[in-house]
Amino acid sequence: MSVMDLRGLSPAPVTVFTRDGEVDYAANAQLAKWLVSIKGVKSLVILGHAGEGTFLTVEERLKLIKTYAEAVDGAVPIIAGVTGEGTRVAAQEAKASKAAGATGALVYPNHGWLRFGFQKGAPQDRYKAIWQESGLECILFQYPDATKASYDLQTQIDIATQEGVVATKNGVRNMKRWYTEIPEIKKAAPTRGRPPRRRAPGRSPPSPASSSPNRRAGAWADGRSRPRPIRRLPP
Repeated sequence: MSVMDLRGLSPAPVTVFTRDGEVDYAANAQLAKWLVSIKGVKSLVILGHAGEGTFLTVEERLKLIKTYAEAVDGAVPIIAGVTGEGTRVAAQEAKASKAAGATGALVYPNHGWLRFGFQKGAPQDRYKAIWQESGLECILFQYPDATKASYDLQTQIDIATQEGVVATKNGVRNMKRWYTEIPEIKKAAPTRGRPPRRRAPGRSPPSPASSSPNRRAGAWADGRSRPRPIRRLPP
């Protein structure tokens, strides 16, 4: 499976409307072209909360996906929010989104779970059905842990290790969980969301000591700036 390269910026733009409340497709196309022109943008996530995807009709949603896909012309993948309540409904929504031009799916929890919670295994089934029905690369997404649509660690690992799930958007709004759960998910699915790097023909793989020029430029291998040593002033 070809995996989306999301190592960069993935803006989630608003949906542009006319003053009469109609979707302004021409303005949305302009917005898409402007966003994709920015260095570092690796995908566009539409029909999320900012994009008011749950407020649009089916026809508006699909036309907006097509508008974005045509505007970026393959420069970056279009990730569409999938919000259908039932598993079958969500799978059919994803299939239609793929046909309209989407590459990925930001999979929302069933909104009925916000108040009442979910049966064990239901989130896993939701992702499996969406992938099998549509072939969209899925992003694991959950709501804050103040709600009942937040997944425990084992549920997240189960989803993250399923075929077709390539990334996670952690919306728990609990940094303690972030620091304890994300490392465990990475450990369980270490290669998800990492497209294989292409090496020029005839070149041998770089040695660990020379694999990242950033190490000689005051940065860690992943690009983070190294902290500078603190110099103590004389008493």
